[in-house]
Amino acid sequence: MIQPRQIPESGPFRVEHLREGDRYELSHGHPIYCAPARHEHAAPNLTGANVIDSDPDVAWAGVDAGFTPEPGTLRAPDVAVAAPADASATGWLTTAPPLALEYAGRGQDEADLQLKIAELLDAGTRFIWVVRLQGPQRVEVHRPDAPTRTFTAGEVLEAPGILRNPVPVRALFDRETAHEVVLRNLLQRRGYDSLSAVREEGRMEGEAAVLLRLIQLKFGPPDSDLRPRIGAAVAAMLLRWSERILTAATLEEFLND
Repeated sequence: MIQPRQIPESGPFRVEHLREGDRYELSHGHPIYCAPARHEHAAPNLTGANVIDSDPDVAWAGVDAGFTPEPGTLRAPDVAVAAPADASATGWLTTAPPLALEYAGRGQDEADLQLKIAELLDAGTRFIWVVRLQGPQRVEVHRPDAPTRTFTAGEVLEAPGILRNPVPVRALFDRETAHEVVLRNLLQRRGYDSLSAVREEGRMEGEAAVLLRLIQLKFGPPDSDLRPRIGAAVAAMLLRWSERILTAATLEEFLND
């Protein structure tokens, strides 16, 4: 088992010594260089960020957002969900992100990764998902109150109280799978359970429009009260009205439920 890097108790650097864009994190006053992401790291990182950010219960998520629990420490998970207190804040995050993602690929400094995980968990992060880019698709889930567990392709990840929806492991690797998850999430943000629900609403709106046209042709222009009544009708009612308009002699007879 790889042990976290052993570092002195405190180094000379503080958060105020860093500017946004500097390629360093801090661990107890010691700088840790963060190299630019390679192609095989950058693309999945963006994919995972889109999946997390689109979840209906996420108010704010970010990429490489700096979190500082104390003046000598600044950590920036690849993807993080901000705590409610930081959702509208400016500057560095001061509250531990409840969910953090780290993409670990070729050249990953495992000792520093384990140290970063420990620091985040100690600060209050509830879930850390380490997405392994080398070897079979898998995600290690670290929690402060449970042993580390590995999830593989075909399984789903959950973060109760943070994410509304489960996240397929594949969605953190595969762009097409991620797009399906993002679409579901965005539809839910607009009040739809699924794409089928959108299609059903469109079908019903079309049926209501046709029915209003038939009413106009047979009984004259519908008044301002009838239009919203037809538009809000459920499918079964629209079906009954579409059959009744063939035989009804008056508008009152047509509307008689």
